[in-house]
Amino acid sequence: MIRTMITAAALGMVAITVPALASTGASAGASGGASGGASDAATVAPAAANAPKPAFSVAETDVGTLLDNPATKAVLDKILPGLSTNPQIDMARAMTLKQVQGYAPDKIKDESLAAVDAALAKIPAK
Repeated sequence: MIRTMITAAALGMVAITVPALASTGASAGASGGASGGASDAATVAPAAANAPKPAFSVAETDVGTLLDNPATKAVLDKILPGLSTNPQIDMARAMTLKQVQGYAPDKIKDESLAAVDAALAKIPAK
């Protein structure tokens, strides 16, 4: 069960995995645990696969795309003020925000990226 939780956490599916473990915890313990954990992971995978993928994200969408779209640029301006007007931003256009964070971790915090990601997930693709 622990391995399933760690794997699910690495994939960002903790919220989906925890209820599955709670409902099958007794059967996993009775069957030896290892095979119970594997079936839990198999149950979680289809649910995650069916979730719609956001059109924009901090890990996959390059900064140039985010800056060129008025809706996504507004998100950046609200959550990361000054980013879009930074004189060096043109050098980062081909990078994702997650990649840019590596160069400015004091300015782009994990919490800010999470907030940007949540806001971007609400914006449909055009």
